Amino acid sequence: MNTSSLNPSQLSAVTYNDGPQIVIAGAGSGKTRVLLWRTLNLIVFHNIRPDGIFLATFTEKAALQLKQGLQGLLRL
Repeated sequence: MNTSSLNPSQLSAVTYNDGPQIVIAGAGSGKTRVLLWRTLNLIVFHNIRPDGIFLATFTEKAALQLKQGLQGLLRL
């Protein structure tokens, strides 16, 4: 998992695994990328089943980016 493009705050959100988490940030701050990498981290490294993860976004565009990104990275 190449997280080198994440800033320290984003990396902290991606690697947090102590329960549910809310990510709140402004437009263009990388929220969708953080959700994508956090989900991948939980599935691959913490053996969390995909059906046990709830992701919510405010736009259909972000939801589609998450879906396509996860499908591509997990080869679903």
